[in-house]
Amino acid sequence: MTDARRRAARLYVVAALAYAADRLTKVWAVHTLAGRAPIVLIPHVLQLDYTANSGGAFGIGRSAPWLFATATLLVSIVIVVASFRLSKGSMAVALGLVLGGALGNLTDRIARGDGLLTGRVVDFIDVHVWPVFNLADSAIVVGALLLAISSLDAEGS
Repeated sequence: MTDARRRAARLYVVAALAYAADRLTKVWAVHTLAGRAPIVLIPHVLQLDYTANSGGAFGIGRSAPWLFATATLLVSIVIVVASFRLSKGSMAVALGLVLGGALGNLTDRIARGDGLLTGRVVDFIDVHVWPVFNLADSAIVVGALLLAISSLDAEGS
């Protein structure tokens, strides 16, 4: 297997793991948290509280969920096209996290709405100083940070 194929495989494995973790936790959140009081894990710091977000990051753009779904599709396509051209393994991990998270939230937009790409994204992690989020959001943010760090690193991995 060539290095390029190995990096692409790493990207898709990371994406699949991030996607699966997101889907499993959202199914759990819907069945355990929806319509119930939040589960307080650390008082005033961390609780699990079901919400459904029609907008993008932090609830921005609630009236245009299709816009975020379209952007997610475009980003996902770019990542797939670039997947066999990656020069570093760290970039494969970073883009895998972004892809898995993006597809996790896109699945909600497809499956949890009345029209095409109009669904609401399940959020449930509440740290009180930040808007409520989910594992897909975390994967996207961590992936973006890793991508930035990887792009600054002059060495390949």
